[in-house]
Amino acid sequence: MAVSLVKGGNVSLSKEAPGLSSVTVGLGWDLRRTDGQAFDLDASAFAVGDDGRVLSDGHFVFYNNKTSPDGAIVYGGDNRTGDGAGDDETIRIDFGRLGSAVKKVVVAVTIHDGAERRQNFGSVANAYARVVNDADARELARYDLSEDSSTNAAMIFVELYRSALGEIKVKAIGEGWQSGLAGLASSMGVNL
Repeated sequence: MAVSLVKGGNVSLSKEAPGLSSVTVGLGWDLRRTDGQAFDLDASAFAVGDDGRVLSDGHFVFYNNKTSPDGAIVYGGDNRTGDGAGDDETIRIDFGRLGSAVKKVVVAVTIHDGAERRQNFGSVANAYARVVNDADARELARYDLSEDSSTNAAMIFVELYRSALGEIKVKAIGEGWQSGLAGLASSMGVNL
C-alpha cells in the first residue's frame, strides 16, 4: 500500500522499494467547473541545484522540452483535457542517469494560460501526484492536493531528492503561484 503524504510530509522511497533507481510521477486531475473556455493543465519538472534554480533552461522539462540534457527526466506527453481515469500526465525520473549537480527534481502542474484566462486550481478537483516504481509498477507514495490552492494557476505538487544518506525521497509541497507558469518558472531561474 502506498504511503499517503500530507503537505510538507516526506518519505524515503528507497526504504519502500530497496534498490529503487527509476520512478514515474503520475499526475491527475478532474475539472470541477469552467466558464466554457478551454482548460488545459500541463505537468513539468525542474532539475535544480543547491541554489534552488535550474541548472540550465534545458533542465526545465515540459511539453516543449520533453527530456533533460542528461536524459534522466522525461515528460510523458500532453493530455489537453484531463478526461479519463488514471494519470493525466507523467514525468519519469531515472536516478541512475541524474547528474550529481541536480539536488532535487521539482514536479509541478500549471494551467496553460491560466493567469491570462483567470483560471485556477479552484476549478480543479481530485488533483494528485503519485510516485510509481518503474521496476514493478507499484505505487510507493501519493499526495492528494487540498482545496487551499484555489486561487493559483501553477502548483508545485512534489519534490524528489537524494538525502544526505543517499536515499531517494519524496516530499509533498503544495505551493502555488497566482501568476501561473511565468511566475513559477521565473522563481526556478528559467528564462522564458
